[in-house]
Amino acid sequence: GLDLCVFDFGVNAGPGRAAKFLQKMIGTTVDGGIGPNTLKAVNSYVDENGLETSIENYQAARQEYYESLSTFDTFGRGWTRRVEETTESAKELI
Repeated sequence: GLDLCVFDFGVNAGPGRAAKFLQKMIGTTVDGGIGPNTLKAVNSYVDENGLETSIENYQAARQEYYESLSTFDTFGRGWTRRVEETTESAKELI
């Protein structure tokens, strides 16, 4: 499910940004590229926090990003719906 969230954010905001948000969340080098070190850190993060919490944390950071944008008043309702629907779909995959 976490992979769905990263993919969906990448489609909406760019793959580099989606990767950087993931890397920041898991506490690894924030370079926008998902390689073996990032994957190892993701696995450790999920093992420590659980998959559902990992999904919720990523999606919360994503929502916070959208809310920080000057265009949130215009597009925020749709972005928020997208975050909520993706979160729901991601949790169904667990």
